[in-house]
Amino acid sequence: MERRALIAGATGLVGGELVKLLLSRSDYRKVTVLVRTRINLAHPRLEQLVINYDELGMLPAEKVAGADVYCALGTTRKKAGSKEQFERVDYVYPLELGRLAATHEAERMLVITAMGSDEKSPFFYSRVKGRLERELQALPLKRLHIFRPSLITGDRKEYRFAERLAAKLAERMPFLFKGPMSPYKPNPARQIAEAMLAAAIGREAQPGMIPSGEIAQLAARLRNSSS
Repeated sequence: MERRALIAGATGLVGGELVKLLLSRSDYRKVTVLVRTRINLAHPRLEQLVINYDELGMLPAEKVAGADVYCALGTTRKKAGSKEQFERVDYVYPLELGRLAATHEAERMLVITAMGSDEKSPFFYSRVKGRLERELQALPLKRLHIFRPSLITGDRKEYRFAERLAAKLAERMPFLFKGPMSPYKPNPARQIAEAMLAAAIGREAQPGMIPSGEIAQLAARLRNSSS
């Protein structure tokens, strides 16, 4: 079967790694990215669809049907500017994409939420992520993989103190993330992208929740299978 990938959030930290990873391999005959403005990247298997995410429902059915739908959309309240705009990016758009994936019978949907996602959480961020998880799970999707990473590290354009600190601690004092603290070890963006691909093309991960530790394991399996 010739696979097709559809990626939302392709210009973000994980999404960018996902695009590079998928284009560096031959698992997909076409990789379609949803972007607000075209990105400076050309590849024979890359298709760029310039869209307004507020009009996501107008996406042609043939772009979704039978595809592996990757959702790497995400922001922060500070970057979004308001609770409402944060919720739009981290809840409204991913849920609408999930509805399209269900309606047009995508092969699978793979989405990133966060460790601690819980719609009953006292923290707004975790509540939004938890509500997204619940509503996606209620959709008639063929297969749904929900990735719950710890802090996501990588080369961001903006400075995030907590992520920089966690990355340095993991590098210089790895013993801090042993035993009971292992679930809190940061997940590099490339690692999450590798885990998402591993879940899509392999049989290692069953649909459902994929916590931070399993993300690292899936990524390692993908790298080992490619070496």
